[in-house]
Amino acid sequence: MRIAIAGGGLGGLTLARVLHRHGIDAVVYEREASRSARSQGGMLDLHPESGQQALAEAGLAGRFRSEARPEGEEHRILDPAGRTLVHHKPQPGSFSGRPEIDRRVLRDLLLDSLPSEAVTWRHRLVAATPRPHGGWKLTFDGGHHIDCDILIGADGAHSVVRSLLIDVKMSYVSTVVELNIEDVDQRHPDLAELVGPGNLWCVGVNQILSAQRIGDGSVRVGISLRAEDRHIDTYRNKRALFDMFDGWDPSLTALIEASGDTVTPRRIEAMPIGTRWASRPGITLIGDAAHLMPPVGEGANQAMLDAAELAGQLAANPADPHSAIRTYEEAMFTRIHPIAEMSARVQSMMLSPTAAEDIVRFFTARRAEPAPAN
Repeated sequence: MRIAIAGGGLGGLTLARVLHRHGIDAVVYEREASRSARSQGGMLDLHPESGQQALAEAGLAGRFRSEARPEGEEHRILDPAGRTLVHHKPQPGSFSGRPEIDRRVLRDLLLDSLPSEAVTWRHRLVAATPRPHGGWKLTFDGGHHIDCDILIGADGAHSVVRSLLIDVKMSYVSTVVELNIEDVDQRHPDLAELVGPGNLWCVGVNQILSAQRIGDGSVRVGISLRAEDRHIDTYRNKRALFDMFDGWDPSLTALIEASGDTVTPRRIEAMPIGTRWASRPGITLIGDAAHLMPPVGEGANQAMLDAAELAGQLAANPADPHSAIRTYEEAMFTRIHPIAEMSARVQSMMLSPTAAEDIVRFFTARRAEPAPAN
């Protein structure tokens, strides 16, 4: 059984790792040139019931704990005047909540757990066609071809594999602009103190200025704005971004001023809630390819859980992989639906005129809930 995984993100690598633990070979085909070809983003909080569970099934829970930063779960929410609305501090050294880990570190952890031949770099999938007697012929950028029996799309928001199962129209939900402050402790100690060891959200009307401490000593600054009918390049002007926060406390807008000249705007899209497809032999999806949601903390966690559950089904029923895929899909559709609904509500709440009050209520209610059982 030749399994091809399109996409070497957290979901695809988790899938390969859990399959490998079950003695099932799979090859990940990744478009990037190497593990260090580009930045992997900021910090990620891993949830006990999803991301951490997937790492446990991958046999990597211990390594995760050695690399994670439980102090990174601390977060502060301020209003534009700099007043503190919420300040959550986790219990020191506790892994009972949602400890943070650099996305790059987590990806490296997964890559290091796989044999070198399990990941093939510089392979961007451009097409897949069914073979006459089952399986798929994959075509990569540059014309290279390979055959496989099972194709799993872990290829993200604009998945090539998804188009073989369903035609989905994305919705544009927001714009996020990313900036970065290097060596914050030495160069900007006041901002280091403001951000703290975790996350800072400064919540205004229809906009958020955020900052996140990264393990390498930098701070990742984000500006979240409502979806607007503007060309993405209009958000590349740092001075124009600064002017969007006119009237805000200067200690907050200093985050923009201290950032480097690299400004990266991104359109944030989402798939329709409740998206499903008719199961097809030898092919399925995980992660953003299956259920792209607004980025409010669930995407990577659910992708990793998708991977662990699909690998578990394939390992439990190797004689009938098509049945294993159907079982995985039905369970995944059921699990994701309420999470996608919640993600959409949170996204809308965060960029609303009453965001500050709504977010305070949300976090107050969440902290009052009992901790999930491990």
